[in-house]
Amino acid sequence: MPFSVLISGIGSIGSRHARNLRTLNTDQLIVCDPDHEKISSLCKELNCEGYGDFSQALAKGKPDVVFICSPTSLHLPQAILAARAGCNLFIEKPLSHSMKGIDELERISSKNNLVTMVGCNMRFHPGPKKIKELLQEGCIGTPLSARLQTGSYLPRWRPDQDYRKNYSASSEGGGAILDCIHEIDLACWYFGKATLLHAVSLPARNLGLSVEGLAELLLQHVSGTLTSLNLNFVQRDERRFCQIFGTLGSLYWDMERKQVDHYGEDGKCVSSLPVEPPHFTLNQMYIDEIRHFLDSVATQTETHCPVSAAREILEIALNARHDVLQPLSV
Repeated sequence: MPFSVLISGIGSIGSRHARNLRTLNTDQLIVCDPDHEKISSLCKELNCEGYGDFSQALAKGKPDVVFICSPTSLHLPQAILAARAGCNLFIEKPLSHSMKGIDELERISSKNNLVTMVGCNMRFHPGPKKIKELLQEGCIGTPLSARLQTGSYLPRWRPDQDYRKNYSASSEGGGAILDCIHEIDLACWYFGKATLLHAVSLPARNLGLSVEGLAELLLQHVSGTLTSLNLNFVQRDERRFCQIFGTLGSLYWDMERKQVDHYGEDGKCVSSLPVEPPHFTLNQMYIDEIRHFLDSVATQTETHCPVSAAREILEIALNARHDVLQPLSV
């Protein structure tokens, strides 16, 4: 794809995007990170340009597209600089750790006719994609209630790093609610805009952290659907699932079982649909996500999750973190 792309931040997700972009034959790839060893290693591997300073990378690289994969607290400042330079924007989730600066980013992006997207890779996973397809077909009638859960163990996320020094452990931009924001995004993708009714969280004290490691959220969507979410990174076994029941039946997806089960009006299983194609790997959803974004840039069309949509998801997450109930002491 004939784009010059700058990636800011080459941690695990930034490096993944860089390697995937190379497979998509981008015109020019530029990476930026304050860690000179990381820059040197990745530039050698991918034969790309590297910078230690973001402003310098913008000025000298003159990219068409910027991927913001830096720590959450830097997302908005860097995105605003890139938008002022006329760059289309892919911002990793979460959009930010606060609402400050989002209005300015939207204003500049609109003025410069920029295509924006905030990371929503789970929308490109075949499981949630099949759930969305079945809901659109109306196979369970009107959705009444849903339960979404994601649970995993933070120390295993990046085994080569000390999780206590990672942004996930930061009181500013970390915690399970922001880190596991994909389930909030999926709920709103399935059922429309939502209001947070209630939230409660527990600190990850078993990991030696004060940030929330587990949270329960209750949302009410404009469609009337009630959604409960369990978001955590303190669970030893990794689980991700979705359960939805409606006026005409139910849908169940479990990431481990790799299928969607559909139950009909009589309470019996109508179908069990395998959703992952042969030889599927999780990296494919990241490739599909990038391809969708770059296609949207090429055609100047809106992405699945522009900044305007992502700000609504972020607002729910921030309300859950700060405005409803602070983490309880246990």
